Amino acid sequence: MPNNYRVGVIGSTGRGNYGHGLDRVWLDIPNAQITAVADDNKQGLAQAVKRLKAPNGYTDYRRMLDQTKPDLVSVAPRWLDQHRDMVVAAAETGVKGIYLEKPMARTLAEAEQMITACEKNNVKLAIAHQSRYSPKLPVIEELLQAGEIGDILEFRVRGKEDHRGGGEDLWVLGTHVLNLVHVLGGEPAWCFGQVYQDGQPVTAEDVYDGNEGIGPLAGDEVHATYRLKNGQTAFFDSIRNMGSRPSRFGVTIYGSEGVLELHMGYLPHVNLLRDPSWTPGRTGKQWIPVSSEGIGKPEPLQDGGLHAGNVLAVKDLIDAIEQDRQPDSNLYEARMATQMIVSVFESHRLGQPATYPLENLQNPLTMLG
Repeated sequence: MPNNYRVGVIGSTGRGNYGHGLDRVWLDIPNAQITAVADDNKQGLAQAVKRLKAPNGYTDYRRMLDQTKPDLVSVAPRWLDQHRDMVVAAAETGVKGIYLEKPMARTLAEAEQMITACEKNNVKLAIAHQSRYSPKLPVIEELLQAGEIGDILEFRVRGKEDHRGGGEDLWVLGTHVLNLVHVLGGEPAWCFGQVYQDGQPVTAEDVYDGNEGIGPLAGDEVHATYRLKNGQTAFFDSIRNMGSRPSRFGVTIYGSEGVLELHMGYLPHVNLLRDPSWTPGRTGKQWIPVSSEGIGKPEPLQDGGLHAGNVLAVKDLIDAIEQDRQPDSNLYEARMATQMIVSVFESHRLGQPATYPLENLQNPLTMLG
């Protein structure tokens, strides 16, 4: 295994660009060197070559993969419509690792094709769930395992609920919070979802072509209940233009002895409430900040934002390659997050809970009556 890795970056200016810094992250990885960048927009390509100091630029990512043979690839566009093709092409040309912008894919069928290509070619794939790599996450896991909030009763999660609130919020941002529910709470057994447009249940007439290459999409209001296999319950809700400042985007975990709340980011705000009634206004209990060092301790780290999360993610990806293990935020976690999203629409279509694993691998909104 080489000590230095050749990196290819795939972007698409105007159609997802370079994601949330999935191009620049490699500039801060000492044992990785960007050798080529591909962008089907010539102006965007010229800017990327300059920005990344890449010696080679291509308008066709397949040519870049074939001619430069990178060890690692960033599949960076935010748009989903090319994720499957880019990942499969990279896996089939012999790359060792792929760093993929979230969400994973448009359908579970595409996700399965990506997994098959990676498994067949022994490719490690990590997805850009930056909060998954937060230095605070191990502390949160330890607090939960130690029973700091007692027995976990439920998870409540919300999207950003801005102009994307509802179905788009579920797809674009729900992937982050649902991933954390999976990591902290375990796999779901079923999902019961309801999707509304203007206060009415979504029908085929409400389906439209979603932004960012999502595909068929619907709903300005989404409500979902997940039953986790360990007996706990999780709730996801998003209503368009009902967001707050500061944002409610995050995960709140309610236990028999207290509450733990965390928001999204490399160093998210994390707070602990030691109050079994969950009502500090009545009991006089106070929220206690949690740092990467523990409860009530000063935070020694600087918040490097999404870039810092990306750096930790690609370092873990390289370690996963060298240790022949899965990255922390791997393709199987990404498939589960996708399944948790799709199951909301599948449950709405069925009018009953959708059980896991989903049998329908297509977009359920294309099947509404």
